[in-house]
Amino acid sequence: MGLVIAGERSGVGKTTVTLALLAALATRSSPRQIQSFKVGPDYIDPMFHQAITGRSCYNLDPVLTSETYVVACYRQHVQTANYGLVEGVMGLFDGATGDAETASTAHIARLLNLPVILVVDCARMSRSVAALVQGYRTFDPRICMAGVVLNRVGSDRHLSLLTAALATINVPVVGVLRRDAVMSLPDRHLGLVPTGELEDFGAIAARLAAVGQQCFDWAVLEQWVRVNKGEGAVEAGLVPAQRGESEVGGRRVRIAIAADPAFNFYYADNLAQLEAEGAQLIYWSPLEDELPEVEGLYLGGGFPEMFAERLATNQRAQTQVKQAVAAGMPTYAECGGLMYLCEKLTDFEGQTWPMVGVLLTAVKMTGQLSLGYRRAVALATTPLLTAGQSVIGHEFHRSALTSRLSQPVYHARPYSDAKDEQAEGGRWANLHASYIHLHWGGQPDIARRFVEQCRRYSKLLCNNFP
Repeated sequence: MGLVIAGERSGVGKTTVTLALLAALATRSSPRQIQSFKVGPDYIDPMFHQAITGRSCYNLDPVLTSETYVVACYRQHVQTANYGLVEGVMGLFDGATGDAETASTAHIARLLNLPVILVVDCARMSRSVAALVQGYRTFDPRICMAGVVLNRVGSDRHLSLLTAALATINVPVVGVLRRDAVMSLPDRHLGLVPTGELEDFGAIAARLAAVGQQCFDWAVLEQWVRVNKGEGAVEAGLVPAQRGESEVGGRRVRIAIAADPAFNFYYADNLAQLEAEGAQLIYWSPLEDELPEVEGLYLGGGFPEMFAERLATNQRAQTQVKQAVAAGMPTYAECGGLMYLCEKLTDFEGQTWPMVGVLLTAVKMTGQLSLGYRRAVALATTPLLTAGQSVIGHEFHRSALTSRLSQPVYHARPYSDAKDEQAEGGRWANLHASYIHLHWGGQPDIARRFVEQCRRYSKLLCNNFP
């Protein structure tokens, strides 16, 4: 078993509720016994989960992967935990497209056969809460609603009205959070500020744990959130089970992973896939470090626009990255990584900073949000894909290239639109750079190909420099 935390809509506080539950569980048991998951393509919420539990949080997204992979991923990772908690996305029945609930929280709850706790924002209602909850409970009879969490409750009188209304439909109240119970987590243009930038995250986690201990009915929740081990076998080959061997001269092939406040958007599955295929992951900071001695480079997404001055100051790293790409080092850059490889970056204040300069274009922050799933077809062979290979990815950014690149990576279009197809991304030498984030779960050939390209590059270097 396990438990899904859903919201009746976006902004009702499901992330706060989830973090309070995780933090309280961490004080009731070993944090390492808690396995969390996030529905959808989000990067930032999983960072908060991991900061509390000490375990990687895995994304459950059947659009980016498949229904089979979602089930296999959940089953594998809860096998080593005592508790399983899944944070939903948007409203309970809101899916990847406007006319379907594909990849919705309800979709995931049905796939995993898990009960749902519904978080309700009660700030502007009282007795109407019963009609709202009853609607959610009966809309899809395949969903088991285990109870509700009442958020932003104003007073004892307000609470009594809410609980009396819910008693008429026999829905348990498993948590009550007062309006002033939890601090607001700081956010900015792409969501919450990541944990790595919060100097007081320890205090925030302690406050969340205290709220979680005080505000939830653990006698009820414990039976739902505890995992029953051995619930179904994991199909072989769907989720990386152990590290493979892809050695170069008696050692594992080394791939540099940009990891600092500017670059931190990575799916845990992608990194696990690389290790399973034989890679040794070397974490480094383009803000502070020189590029380590490696055979491959992975520049994930993040917030380079917030740290553009510091990135520009580390000219040594920029030069090393440019030289490595020019020399043919297999390089994968997505979103923030693509921005870093451009010639210049103009931030929200209108200041322009020099970047690596591999991609012959500039990037500028805009007020327009590019958001959604994308279907894409590779226009040429890259370190990750072969020409003609189709993938589904996700975009989430407020920047744009000032000019299109002469060698795009994809023909890409919105997930539900067969007409609006455009050239996207850029390639050069052995570089694959794109705004589109890819989740490699269910597609082990992507990580396998990237590691193999890195191994070949290393052997080429050895042959050229005996």
